[in-house]
Amino acid sequence: MSQHTAQTKLKLIGKLILAGDLHCETGLHIGAGKGSLEIGGADNPVVKDAFGLPYIPGSSLRGRLRSLLETAMGLTSPSELVYLSKRRGQEVRIHQSDRPDDEICLLFGRNPGRMERVEGEALDARSASPARLAVYDAPLDQESITAQMRENLDDEITEVKSENAIDRITSQANPRTLERVPAGARFRVRMVLDVLCEEDKALVGRLIGGLRLLEDDALGGGGSRGSGRVRFANLGLTWRGEAFYSTGAAEAELASGADLAAVQSLVNDASFGEKLS
Repeated sequence: MSQHTAQTKLKLIGKLILAGDLHCETGLHIGAGKGSLEIGGADNPVVKDAFGLPYIPGSSLRGRLRSLLETAMGLTSPSELVYLSKRRGQEVRIHQSDRPDDEICLLFGRNPGRMERVEGEALDARSASPARLAVYDAPLDQESITAQMRENLDDEITEVKSENAIDRITSQANPRTLERVPAGARFRVRMVLDVLCEEDKALVGRLIGGLRLLEDDALGGGGSRGSGRVRFANLGLTWRGEAFYSTGAAEAELASGADLAAVQSLVNDASFGEKLS
């Protein structure tokens, strides 16, 4: 539970940098939208960068972490959710509150203003919180796509998974294809957690907990149909205090080559906060 109050003063203490590898245990599909369809291509292509390489948008990874944490913390009841969009068929609901100790709002930020709740009276938020967590786009490590894998792929780097939906009344088939980054692919992830007060130091434990939830859930589309299982590895945790930026002081390497279990053990240690100074 966060110890933030309305009187908590914010000033940069430092930045905690988590970087490492995200391994695809099964095929991964993060869609590019209908606007990128190609003749003869898959119905649902994956998002690619300017060089034609798949990547994981930071917004997709950040949004999935937020969703998993909201569920784990019991913050998905209608009274805790507000509408970001009410467009028919494309409603977007997220957790939002005006509580100073709300860890979701501290990690992911919040703006003041009036927001309509899914259930109950509208939320008139008066306080703004800067987002502590930044999640960057994760580029593909091209060396993870081996020559043996390329021999069996539908494209140079991606595979096409064929699926079939069956109408329960008419038994009519509705075939579709899904482009995926293949199992075995590896992406480089980087996240930065701003520590703006002593109370922020506890937020890193919540972040690591969200990443562990993701390993037993799914990232991207088709998760309930076998896609999107991921694993984090070769993680490094680095602390850069305020003096790193103002005077060029050295950074502190807190972990390297670790898995999530080792990082979680480190941040849950009672002395961890003392290392962030």
